Amino acid sequence: MILDIKGAQRLDSRGNPTVQVEVKTAHGTFRALVSSGASTGAHEAVELRDNDQRRYGGKGVLTAVNNVNEIIGPALIKGGYDPHYDLKQIDGFMRELDGTPNKAKLGANAILGVSMACARAGAAAANIPLYEFLRRESGEESPYIVPVPFFNVLNGGKHSGNGMAFQEFMIAPTGAKTIEEGVRMASETYHVLKQIIAEKFGAIYTGIGDEGGFAPPITQPEEALDLLTEAVAKAGYTDKIKPSILEEAEGASAEGGSNVQSDADDIKTPNQMMELYNSLMEKYPIPLLEDPFAEDDWESWTKFCTNYSEELVGDDLLCTNVERLRMAESRRACNAMLLKVNQIGTVTEAIDAAKLAKSLDWGVFVSHRSGETTDDFIADLTVGLGTGHIKSGAPCRGERVAKYNRLMDIETELKGSWKPWSYAGEQFRKPDPFFI
Repeated sequence: MILDIKGAQRLDSRGNPTVQVEVKTAHGTFRALVSSGASTGAHEAVELRDNDQRRYGGKGVLTAVNNVNEIIGPALIKGGYDPHYDLKQIDGFMRELDGTPNKAKLGANAILGVSMACARAGAAAANIPLYEFLRRESGEESPYIVPVPFFNVLNGGKHSGNGMAFQEFMIAPTGAKTIEEGVRMASETYHVLKQIIAEKFGAIYTGIGDEGGFAPPITQPEEALDLLTEAVAKAGYTDKIKPSILEEAEGASAEGGSNVQSDADDIKTPNQMMELYNSLMEKYPIPLLEDPFAEDDWESWTKFCTNYSEELVGDDLLCTNVERLRMAESRRACNAMLLKVNQIGTVTEAIDAAKLAKSLDWGVFVSHRSGETTDDFIADLTVGLGTGHIKSGAPCRGERVAKYNRLMDIETELKGSWKPWSYAGEQFRKPDPFFI
């Protein structure tokens, strides 16, 4: 049973306030820290901020913390819930307590902190690792999959200060045999990339963005992809690392325009953006696109997806929300979901979204947020759900490497157990452990 719940205001990786929750049971005290996004979708659950300009520029979360301490905590304790068995009921109760469709009353940051801490408490009560607890909550039965880590090594858009509108360029060690090897390969490539940037642009441009990637003075996606191709080759991993993953262009709108340069007036229509994406894919081995169009531009999504054979990931389009997934499926708008737990606001709703995506034969790509914390919850979630791939920023900054370190710990644990497992590798999109 839950004995106590306490909320507190702490800091995320950008130095902004976030919610911390501690849940106390007979098995101990279990903590969770909630992340926050810079690029947030209109359909995300509401992150409650104080808007008091005297504190943290209005970004304080004392209102959400108070909701944990004065409303959510006492109600859950009174209800006699046991995290060992009742995580779904706990999350459902909090949604009813909030009473809004987007958790605007109590705050998704307050509700999610409690949900994550309760999941940890449930795992401890069952005397199993968190990934195993989440696996059982999801009903997953296939052998364990350790995911391919996608490292955001070049930052743009809201994640940096350069003129690149595309937010992320990543490297993925799909040719590794284990995640430990994959992390090493990516780290070595990252440091080679740093040397290349210093030589081409000067050491001043080896500063890093919100997610640990570099932000050199480039404006075109080809420039970024060429840098990654060169770094991967110099590191000796041309056949083992895919250097060409990119994410949404800033400024995309349902009215039909996207910026290719964040500081320019070069607005492209959706059709022009499709031509750009297709040309990039002809030149570079891009296996994944994320949010290439605006979150409500269903026509462009559907048109592009019709002739797209790789993984087309909906982020702001879907917001980890089962209703948005059903809308996307009915329109054949994408074939994969980006899973961000704080987009929906509870652990079990995120699990439900992942289960629905898998039932549609979609990929599921677990993601961090740009305003991250040292909480490594999503590492366990990725293994528990068997999603095959995760992104958590560059192999740099403590809040990013915390997830990668946890994944390596999980892999070590699985190696030493009787449990069947494999590294997703080239099959990251739809991992099938029997053929990996």
